[in-house]
Amino acid sequence: MEVQKKQSSFEALFATIVIPATIVIAILVYRFIFGDGGNFEGGTNEGHPLPGNYFAIIYKGGVIVPILMSFLMMVFIFSIERFFTLSKANGSGRLDSFVHTIKSELAKNNVDGAIAVCEKQKGSIGNVIRSVLIRYKQMLTEKELNKEQKLSSIHQELEESTALELPMLNKNLNILSTLASVGTLVALLGTVLGMIKAFAAMSSAGTPDAAALATGISEALINTAIGIGTSALAIICYNYFTSQIDDLTYRIDEAGMDIAQTFNTYQK
Repeated sequence: MEVQKKQSSFEALFATIVIPATIVIAILVYRFIFGDGGNFEGGTNEGHPLPGNYFAIIYKGGVIVPILMSFLMMVFIFSIERFFTLSKANGSGRLDSFVHTIKSELAKNNVDGAIAVCEKQKGSIGNVIRSVLIRYKQMLTEKELNKEQKLSSIHQELEESTALELPMLNKNLNILSTLASVGTLVALLGTVLGMIKAFAAMSSAGTPDAAALATGISEALINTAIGIGTSALAIICYNYFTSQIDDLTYRIDEAGMDIAQTFNTYQK
């Protein structure tokens, strides 16, 4: 329980640090790398981008670009963090082998051996099944409850232990889901602002300039491209991690039901 609290505190601190850090980094990259004068005609970022220089083209997307860049970095960082967290949650061994070993130990009435297997497996599934087995062991010596009550107690322990693990597994996924929706909206805002700027420049020039209008529109659409790419990546990562969590939860329930069934079969 103490380990879970420390891990939850670390993940909360991780998110608190990553979000402002990515915003600062994105602004610095936008200003000093993409906005470097060497990327533009005339040696200043006030000029047109050099032919084929994508850093300069992205820079011309406007002030919304660094915000979208920070969103993209957040998606990468939180996806990597979730990948390692969920990999660790699976434990150190194959889940099929783990469940089979637990069933074999219980069939031999070796509850302590099954608990030792859980301690070796570790991870979320190991923690949950270990808690269920401890309750299982308690029920073996419980004289005041009947068999149905003992089974109910084992099922209750499974539900409670799973409920304690799930928040850790789902941590920071809400950030990915938020970025998936907000990224597109912020990109649209950048595109609209760019279009307003392009048409305003056209109206102030007096004479319609198709080339200038096309340049302004292409610069405005940079925001759309970055935002849609960020949202698409966030949606893919979010759905992948959600499916991983669902699979892990199913494995936990499967192992818990096997334990309850074993108790029902071998205990009076």
